[in-house]
Amino acid sequence: MKITSIDDLKKLRDQAKADVDLRSGPKEMQITVHMGTCGIAAGARDVLSALSSEIMKAGVDNVTLRRSGCIGLCDQEPMMTLRDKAEHEYQYVKLDTQKVHEIVQDHILGGQPVVAHLMHT
Repeated sequence: MKITSIDDLKKLRDQAKADVDLRSGPKEMQITVHMGTCGIAAGARDVLSALSSEIMKAGVDNVTLRRSGCIGLCDQEPMMTLRDKAEHEYQYVKLDTQKVHEIVQDHILGGQPVVAHLMHT
């Protein structure tokens, strides 16, 4: 973004603040994108970026977005763990940007887990 005015600088500041707020403090929902070497190689950076963008675009403010290392399920990467306010944990696997969009719309905004993208045990 090229800064040509005070308004551009304010927009940049607001965006940076939103990015920090998304990654800090306990909130109703905790989302962890697993970013070990295997996750990054499988596309976890794109997943994290899409997730952050989708959450901010939707105006969601009850989510903390975090990163972690590998959890040992390399064949399921990229993956994320979502913990809701009732402490239920959901592990979404083999993610891409389209699946992230569905999860944000249906689970984060709509409250309904996307069963098709959950890890099945």
